[in-house]
Amino acid sequence: MYTFFIKNLDCANCAVELEEALRKIEGIKEVSIQFLTQKLTIECDENRKTEIFENIKKIIHKKEPEVIIEEDKRYE
Repeated sequence: MYTFFIKNLDCANCAVELEEALRKIEGIKEVSIQFLTQKLTIECDENRKTEIFENIKKIIHKKEPEVIIEEDKRYE
């Protein structure tokens, strides 16, 4: 599981739309966006995590350009 901070996400509906878009990325097993805590959690194919992370960033930037995404590195 990987956790990201997502800053500047304005509404719960936007979180749901992003979550749905991210579910379509090949290699993602689970995805959850918690609007109140501004966190994105994913479970993905370990062998493709770099590619998957890049796709996540691209989709978020395309759908919500003002959102900033940062990996939570506290538990590495």
